[in-house]
Amino acid sequence: MSRHILLIDDDENLLRVTEYNLVSAGFEVSVSNSGEGGLRKFRAVRPDLVITDVNLGDLDGLQVLEAIKRESPDTPVIVFTAFGTIGMAVKAMQKGAFNFITKPFDRETLRLSCNKALELDALKRSNRILSKEVDRLAGAEGMDSASSAMKDLLATTLKVADSEATIMITGESGTGKEVLARLIHRNSPRNQAPLVAINCAAIPETLIESELFGHVKGAFTGAIANRRGRFQAATGGTLFLDEITELKIDMQAKLLRALQEREVEPVGSERCEKIDIRVIAASNKDLRRIVEKGEFREDLYYRLNVIPLHIPPLRERREDMQGLLTHFLKKFGMPLSVAFSSQALEAIKHYHWPGNIRELQNMVERCVILRKSDSIDLADVNLPRPETTCEGSVPEIPVGGISLEAVEKGLIEKALARSRGNRSEAARLLSIPRHVLIYRLEKYGIQPA
Repeated sequence: MSRHILLIDDDENLLRVTEYNLVSAGFEVSVSNSGEGGLRKFRAVRPDLVITDVNLGDLDGLQVLEAIKRESPDTPVIVFTAFGTIGMAVKAMQKGAFNFITKPFDRETLRLSCNKALELDALKRSNRILSKEVDRLAGAEGMDSASSAMKDLLATTLKVADSEATIMITGESGTGKEVLARLIHRNSPRNQAPLVAINCAAIPETLIESELFGHVKGAFTGAIANRRGRFQAATGGTLFLDEITELKIDMQAKLLRALQEREVEPVGSERCEKIDIRVIAASNKDLRRIVEKGEFREDLYYRLNVIPLHIPPLRERREDMQGLLTHFLKKFGMPLSVAFSSQALEAIKHYHWPGNIRELQNMVERCVILRKSDSIDLADVNLPRPETTCEGSVPEIPVGGISLEAVEKGLIEKALARSRGNRSEAARLLSIPRHVLIYRLEKYGIQPA
């Protein structure tokens, strides 16, 4: 892999000799004969390593060092000079220089210093990548937020993570419920034990009891050996029950008993096993409504809903769009030059994102693969357009005239009814900004239900 070095020196002869030596050693080299020119070239080529003289005429080499470290703290910089002193060397190292070399220096000294600087930089990058991967697996990926609602949610999450209380996470599909669960586990006293996740909707009804509680040999056809369930596998740690509302009523009763008694009975066994777990459940449904419909046990609802956490949909936190786009571009390995155009950003911010963050990530991945240039344009984004309906057509004006305010008020009330009082969703249905809707509500004295 080519390693790119930017060499800055106002001594033209030494500049060319040093460039030749570096190229001969296998490096890719860009050069500049001034401090200002060196900084411009640094911003243009983003080298892996910078080598600069101290005396540059227009700019002090230590000023160049400071400027580079401000813009890119991780880029290694080697400083050299013909008039080196211990004091200058100390000053250069304090400002972040990797090494300080006094002229004249031989070719091998320079090559070794460059290799060491680049090796250290590669190690730092590997550590950062590993740290990010640990964060991703632990559940911290993409959770930074500019939204006040998300900031409040994350503050509450970190506060309750230290407790043993059961947590119920709600939110639409794709909002990151499992990510939040992993963040809770990672910041809990149980973080040295596993977080075991199970999607209750993905397990066949005939196998769910065995998956949760385990079974003994011979309990049913195919049970050729004892098998631990997810409850036992999560001992000492956290059990994450995703899509909890998909469990049938009889299974809900068994789950309630396990949570209350802190013990499980494997299928086919007559002995109960004690469990030591923390439970986090999640659902993309309105639990209160399905309890009222008799589809979910009320006692289990209260047992799970000790600490409710609701993740707002992406359309209610549009201020997070830019940060998430940047995050996903980095995740897919894109350089800083790859970005969304202003038209594309506008379309992204106004789209309602029914699939939430998962849909946004898929869109970014598609754009990264199919983009025609570093500027991802509106055509690359290719978001579906909202369907038009008869409700969106212009009404006929009667002979006697019509009250525009009455029509507007009626449409707002219909939008609020359809969105069950959710102002952000009502604003989306009316294709107006949320603050405009709030102004209209105050103007007409409308109180959301």
